[in-house]
Amino acid sequence: MVDVNDLYARGLDRRKQMLGAKQVENRMAAAGDFGAPLQNIINAYVYGDIWERKGLSDPMRSLVMLAITAASGKANEFRVHAQGARANGCTTEQVQDVLLLVAMYCGIPSAIETTRIAAEIFSDSGTDEA
Repeated sequence: MVDVNDLYARGLDRRKQMLGAKQVENRMAAAGDFGAPLQNIINAYVYGDIWERKGLSDPMRSLVMLAITAASGKANEFRVHAQGARANGCTTEQVQDVLLLVAMYCGIPSAIETTRIAAEIFSDSGTDEA
């Protein structure tokens, strides 16, 4: 059985690698003590457990998160996960294709704002290998 403290530490490390330490610290502090239990869950179970599973690669998991957050209209979370996708090596073309799928299957309004956000984040990414 995995210790929750180990999950938390592992998850916090992964989260900082993907999103940057400053952003993670800001997100963790945003709701103060009230939000601490949720941040504990995010660090331990989202990033320390689910993101550590071996069934999907990190770039694939990032692309799935982009689809989920775009399709559900969560633009702020999409921005966070787009930054993580960039850190995980996703290409502009992959993100464009995900957002086109979202537009076709979930509706164009779901893809409009997220396409603008992705364009901003991936415009200077340097991850557009052939």
